Amino acid sequence: MADQLDAKASGARRLAGKVCVVTGAGQGIGRATARRLAAEGGKIVIAERVEASASAALQELTDHGVEAIKVLADVSKMGEARGLMRQTVDAFGQIDVLVNVVGGTIWWQPYHLYSEEQIQLELERSLFTALWCCSAALPYMIERKSGSIVNLSSFVTRGGLYRVPYAVSKGGIEALTKTLAGEYGRHGIRVNAVSPGGTAVPDRVTSRLMLTPGVNAEPAPMTDAHFAEARGDLMKLALQRQSQPDEQAAAIAFLASDDASYITGQILNCFGEP
Repeated sequence: MADQLDAKASGARRLAGKVCVVTGAGQGIGRATARRLAAEGGKIVIAERVEASASAALQELTDHGVEAIKVLADVSKMGEARGLMRQTVDAFGQIDVLVNVVGGTIWWQPYHLYSEEQIQLELERSLFTALWCCSAALPYMIERKSGSIVNLSSFVTRGGLYRVPYAVSKGGIEALTKTLAGEYGRHGIRVNAVSPGGTAVPDRVTSRLMLTPGVNAEPAPMTDAHFAEARGDLMKLALQRQSQPDEQAAAIAFLASDDASYITGQILNCFGEP
């Protein structure tokens, strides 16, 4: 972790002075992304709904001299997404980069076992979070006639076991990415996405319970067996391993930076498969 933050001493400053909002920055890919963007000179807004995770991520950055703040927000709600962007502008005066990381499968099971509530929650967590944050950030980017948005899709849009609502959410993310890119390029705003594969992140059950407060998030019967079967598909990928969060963060940082200044509306596959 420290090695990545210390990269700013090596001259890698592609995001120098840019204000970067990272949702879900308290753990996993989000936290790795916050570190990577900070290492490249960005000012970081840690958007997180869990106080402990947000505070730990903020402490890590500020200990390395990074200019950063935390904003506690549940971005599955439009009002809180708007509040996040207002607080960012109040603190830093602008928004240059938005990375929509919040998301992830809550339940792993055959589609016919999902309840109506479960399907709605999967969509709220993995699609509506990005919809709301893009809507809330765009006015500030339009005003400055510049901006870069990086969304997270997933390799499950190509198929996979037991995650139909999540796959539908990520298909929506890809459509959102391409249509926003076409509509807002005239304002100097680029919109791209990274499509990760299986990534080594904190325990899925712990994360699920943390991110779905007040909801009965106990797995349906056989969910753990379904999870194990689906995870076995990862070993069929060309690279035959999970990715690390830092590997996803590197792809995100490229698309966020001016190194990708003539790239928009693209889905960068980062899942170990041709």
